[in-house]
Amino acid sequence: MLTRRDLGKLAISALPASALAAKLNSKVNGVMIGAQTYSFRDRPLDEAIRGLSEVGLAYVELWQGHIEPPKGSPEEVKKWRNSPETVTKMKEVRKKFQDAGIQIYALNYSFRPNNSDEEITQGMEMAKALGTKYITASSVVSLAPRIQPLAKKAGVTVAMHNHSNLKPDEFARPEDFEAGMKGNSDIGINLDIGHFTAANFDPVDYLEKHHQHIVTMHIKDRKKNQGANVPFGEGDTPIKEVLQLLKARKWAIPAMIEYEYKGADTVAEMKKCYEYCKQALA
Repeated sequence: MLTRRDLGKLAISALPASALAAKLNSKVNGVMIGAQTYSFRDRPLDEAIRGLSEVGLAYVELWQGHIEPPKGSPEEVKKWRNSPETVTKMKEVRKKFQDAGIQIYALNYSFRPNNSDEEITQGMEMAKALGTKYITASSVVSLAPRIQPLAKKAGVTVAMHNHSNLKPDEFARPEDFEAGMKGNSDIGINLDIGHFTAANFDPVDYLEKHHQHIVTMHIKDRKKNQGANVPFGEGDTPIKEVLQLLKARKWAIPAMIEYEYKGADTVAEMKKCYEYCKQALA
């Protein structure tokens, strides 16, 4: 004889994955909390999706390392970037996330000066196949004028990612973002608040003044003065203040957790990071 509990389990197992995944929700008091899938760089795509589901995160910025040929040489990656089949395969990747109830909010796909216009355009077509009009990119300021018309033609926005490298042509300082966006309406910002803090800038003030240009944010904790990545709450990055500002202003800017400090199990650490964000928004 089957018990009521057994019947319940059978009913749940009969549901399609998409129906179960529909319950996944990581919007906390109006703020979208997600992940840069680079956080799960220790595992392939399918396992990363399982990890995201276990943590309970419903939004992602999809790291290019999860879709490029594993351990591919520069020549293999270049060939993959230029293959028409790559765009088609992105539809399969999109379905995997959809079945897990996870939205690909942006594709993280970096552009460097040695990338051809065809490679850059291919990345934009990949983003659209994944169901997003946003790309986040580690790039250089001088490349923005070449990217902008390609982005405009493709109908996407390329958000430049900052590091803490205070060097010419790098995105690190507020004026670097300003130079990259100058006259470029299709160039936005992917603000990494940990790197911004490590470079001794104030992400709260910058968010307040330039929120209209910020496509996504990377949430991590670092010390000032080029300090190390540390567990959430142990550094100088004003994570709580940033999240509270997003909540108060109701800005639709996803806060993507990026796990980079030295921890134990990735899923366990991501759960800690997510819990910290939830407490900050309570």
